[in-house]
Amino acid sequence: MRWGPATSGSNSGGSAERLVAGFATGSGRPLQGRGGAPGFRFALYAIVSIACMILDQRFNWLERAHYILQAAGYPVELAVSSPVAAWHWTQKSFATRDSLEAENHRLRARLRDLELRSMRYDALAQENAALLELRRSLPPVAQRWLPADIVNIQLDSLRQRVLIDRGTLNGVTPSQAVLDDDGVVGQTMHVGPWSAEVILITDPEHALPVQVERTGLRTIAVGAGDSASLALPYLPANADVHAGDVLVTSGLGGVFPAGYPVARITEVHKDTVEPLAHVRAVPFAHLDTDSEVMLVWFRHDNPAAPLKEVNGELTTGDPHIQPLAAPARPQPPAPAATPPDPKNQRDSKATKANGKAKKPEQAPR
Repeated sequence: MRWGPATSGSNSGGSAERLVAGFATGSGRPLQGRGGAPGFRFALYAIVSIACMILDQRFNWLERAHYILQAAGYPVELAVSSPVAAWHWTQKSFATRDSLEAENHRLRARLRDLELRSMRYDALAQENAALLELRRSLPPVAQRWLPADIVNIQLDSLRQRVLIDRGTLNGVTPSQAVLDDDGVVGQTMHVGPWSAEVILITDPEHALPVQVERTGLRTIAVGAGDSASLALPYLPANADVHAGDVLVTSGLGGVFPAGYPVARITEVHKDTVEPLAHVRAVPFAHLDTDSEVMLVWFRHDNPAAPLKEVNGELTTGDPHIQPLAAPARPQPPAPAATPPDPKNQRDSKATKANGKAKKPEQAPR
């Protein structure tokens, strides 16, 4: 098919249709004026490539373009090539956020706890020191001990008692010794499941067997109705007691062991017309300021342990203790033989010789 010059009229329409049909079917040869198009495109591409190489060599443009395209295409490439990984990454992001929130809440609670602890650091240090003092003050007969907090107090002239936060569920029993780091406090009176009432040694209804440490004189200390003094109403006027003497437990009464400090005598008044002395003592225990006390259990097999009696009979004892045979009377040693004196022997021989020489002769009959 040849292409001729375009003419006017119907010939022009037919020529246009033939031109469109030629392009549509790809048949025939290209136009004469577009014969150099492939070479032109090659030359254009070559020039652009050379220009890009020169610009890349001098200004590193391609590297920048590659960096930008890589950064822009990486999420798309990652999402297209690894949809499962993208889903796991999303789940992990939410899980990490939840764990971070939980850890944040935990750290905040820990911070509040540490702040509260730091506020009570001094109080805890004092409490620890008090517990150490309580432990060191235990008598050697003590088997175990239990600290208790004082939750209520009743200090007046008729009742000197406190309430502690330990009861039968903690192993507390009535008439159990209560101590602090300096001396005897009192003994349990009414015991409940979670609490116990302690009667102090200064209560007017409490009587404690004591003895003077200096002389061993035994007597009874009675509460005077205030937390700062004890009375010794049963001492005779001629008793050997002085201000400054220390009172310790005598071990009688079945509650406290012997030798535990109770009070110090501060006043001694003796009147010649009265048979009894007026003696006052100050307790070693801090009855009006204690916030903690100590409940003590004693070893019953220890000789210093208190012995309890019911109707005049002891509730505990050691059946293995039996009377021993009396030891044999020692014989006096025989006197040792003394060697004869040579001088006495010579005198004895001389005496015998003189006797024989002086003997008279007998007359013949």
